[in-house]
Amino acid sequence: MRPRVSVQDSALRNGIFSLQINPVRSEDAGWYEARVTYNMEVQSCQVELGVITVTISPPSPVIENEPLLLSCNSSHRARLVETCWFHIGHLVPTPRTFCSLHGALSILQPAMSDAGFWRCQLRYSDDEIISATYDLQILGFDGPTNLMVYAAAGSAAD
Repeated sequence: MRPRVSVQDSALRNGIFSLQINPVRSEDAGWYEARVTYNMEVQSCQVELGVITVTISPPSPVIENEPLLLSCNSSHRARLVETCWFHIGHLVPTPRTFCSLHGALSILQPAMSDAGFWRCQLRYSDDEIISATYDLQILGFDGPTNLMVYAAAGSAAD
């Protein structure tokens, strides 16, 4: 996993041992065990790393008015009960999308107002709730509503 992992050596003196993974990938999901030996005594702990991914098709940045599909998946083993999508902190209303059994969100004609942070929230049969955020970039025209622009003669116009 090198060079994506590091051990925080400076914290070992205080009895803190940790592993940092950056960036986390889907295949990193699973069980990790740490063992530290000090004065003939062995301390160990196990932790399970769950991974949630948000993917977009076609790949970002999306072009305004071209359909897109956001998908949300997790390594959690329980049965998925519900998927909800939030845009800039607000639950996305029907009929555009809804809380559903699958993790996908389809936007048929994305507009500039659809850009920004989208969060998927997955709820499982064991009452576990997992969420992840995706920053959606959209390429399009976000200019003035008045199409008439004045510029002084001899100056530059943008």
